[in-house]
Amino acid sequence: MSVFLAVFALLTTLGAGYLLIKGQKPVIVLLLSGFLLIAVSTAVQPDFAILEEDASTGSRWLDVIGMFEDVAGSQLTGVGLIIMAAGGFSTYMNKIGASRALVEILSAPIAKIKHPYMLLIFTYLLGAVLFMFIPSAAGLAILLLVLLVPVLTAAGITPAASAAVIATASAMPMGPASGTSVLAAGTVDLSPVVYFVQNQLIVAIPTFIAISITHYFVQRHYDKKGLETYKPTEMQEADTSEGGPRWYALFLVIPIVLLIIFSPLVNDSIELTTVAAFVMVWLFAMICEMIRHRSFKIAADASTVFFTGMGKMFGGVVALIIAAQIFAEGLTATGAIDMLIDGGEKLGAGMAIMTIVFTLIVGLVTFLTGSGVGAFSAFSGLVPNIANGLGGSAVALITPMEFASGLFRSMSPISGVVIAVAGGVGISPMDVVRRTVLPMAVGVIVMTTFSLILL
Repeated sequence: MSVFLAVFALLTTLGAGYLLIKGQKPVIVLLLSGFLLIAVSTAVQPDFAILEEDASTGSRWLDVIGMFEDVAGSQLTGVGLIIMAAGGFSTYMNKIGASRALVEILSAPIAKIKHPYMLLIFTYLLGAVLFMFIPSAAGLAILLLVLLVPVLTAAGITPAASAAVIATASAMPMGPASGTSVLAAGTVDLSPVVYFVQNQLIVAIPTFIAISITHYFVQRHYDKKGLETYKPTEMQEADTSEGGPRWYALFLVIPIVLLIIFSPLVNDSIELTTVAAFVMVWLFAMICEMIRHRSFKIAADASTVFFTGMGKMFGGVVALIIAAQIFAEGLTATGAIDMLIDGGEKLGAGMAIMTIVFTLIVGLVTFLTGSGVGAFSAFSGLVPNIANGLGGSAVALITPMEFASGLFRSMSPISGVVIAVAGGVGISPMDVVRRTVLPMAVGVIVMTTFSLILL
């Protein structure tokens, strides 16, 4: 029976992958696939129970649906709530102009660099840093397109090279505001800031250096060839947001500073939660908006986008995480993961091999679907069981998986950020991908290597 369930799990996974590649909604595909796996496991295993006794409805079959309530409840009081708060905070920062102010402040020194391709590299590094504070890949890309492409073009850099660098700036999702980082940290029972400082940074820094060097030579090479054909674009007029006062940029930095100060890294007596940090700064920014506009109504109306942003994040990322966790529970219920671990042990495949395999799986699914969040969410829930089964570190497995979801997204012609930057400069997504494939491939190799060595 275990062989039947394992084969059924494989076929269901392949079927789900096919539907995702065909553009079907990931939330629905993963949710239905998970329910199907759990239902079949319940049918063929008389003693199988998907829920713990204290959470059970009393019926094994009703527990199949009860699984949704159990998973959703845990997400809405844990990782999901953090991601929703981060989404609401980011939306509010965009509304009051803080995001644009931060980009304007940090991009000003860039314009003083005289060497064109060094300017391009610093643009990439600036974008990578900004992505920690503005965790929307497409949103950040549009800001960089509007504010920096004219500067880069004036320095002699082609719009295609600018687009490639901007498309890859969001390839390394890091920090407490990143949805996948919060999910990864929660999966391995770490706070987002500890996961960021102790695990992500030590892998990201050498990866950033390798990608920067590769960008330098790749963009210069393709600029000499001049293969792109440009079409008219209205991207300059697409961004109508106004920057707030320059000091509003601090609002985006304060949450991360607070989380570091009030975390086990610095403070043993007081630990501030990520949600609390976002809410504190949101309230402070609201007061500043009241003073700035001398109107409670204007400030209050703008502040409600915090909750709108939370709702959008639930409908997008959190719903996907819930569906992906149910899918992961389904795979676990069939015994497929246990068989995978046992097979790996018999073949002598330890944590290093499994890390490479799952990193490539997440990367491949990301490339084919254009969604890094969907791919990573679908497999992240399996990490603790795999790591425990092989006696390895869950952090060492999940970190390269998460980074792969960003790196492969930046070389997928159907990803939102690639399409956005391609349209912004008037070229095709394939023109962008041609320039991002090698830097991202180098990034994957360096990132995976350092993950295996340092984590």
